[in-house]
Amino acid sequence: MNNIKILLAEDDSNLGILLKNYLTAKNYQTTLFINGILALEAISKESFGLCILDIMMPEMDGLTLAKEIRLTNPEIPVIFLTAKNQKEDIIEGFKSGADDYITKPFSMEELLYRIEAILRRTSNTSINKKEESYLIGGYSFDPLKQILSYRHQSIKLTTKESELLELFCRHGKEVLERNFALKTIWIDDNYFNARSMDVYITRLRKYLSKDPAVKILNIHGRGYKLIC
Repeated sequence: MNNIKILLAEDDSNLGILLKNYLTAKNYQTTLFINGILALEAISKESFGLCILDIMMPEMDGLTLAKEIRLTNPEIPVIFLTAKNQKEDIIEGFKSGADDYITKPFSMEELLYRIEAILRRTSNTSINKKEESYLIGGYSFDPLKQILSYRHQSIKLTTKESELLELFCRHGKEVLERNFALKTIWIDDNYFNARSMDVYITRLRKYLSKDPAVKILNIHGRGYKLIC
């Protein structure tokens, strides 16, 4: 489990509940607040690892809320959600202390990528803490030591191989979106990084070939799925 507590301030109850349920399903402890005042009261009493703030809210808008949060906790990452997409609005958002700025409408996958990208850059967050081990069919995978074991044989993985395999493990039975994997590990989804990822996928398939029940499937138009 990620053990990251997220403060979500969104006055649109339908969107707020949708986001809360999605992030909770992704193992983020997410608490929803319908206005800035309630969110500010909560952050003065509890410790959160990241804030997602709608800009246009009653009682206290997201820009003001971010400034208040920064007075007491200058390190906490902040992501703004907003329908405003003008250059001056974005600049104002970053001036208010935003680490990222997402304009509506947006995809859930994009939001998840932005969250994980920010948490990877934050040295004191638990997103960087890896599970001790994963079971993949007949294999055991230790992401800390970057070792993949099958019966009495072990392979030392490269950093990229280990990161990619762990990303598959963290997604469980879900489809791992190709662009999401590229942006998470390679940061940029350009042509050359895409070709590089193809090479690493081929390597992982070879390493996992000793157990016929374990496969990395191509999902046309989307990405890959680890079956075990």
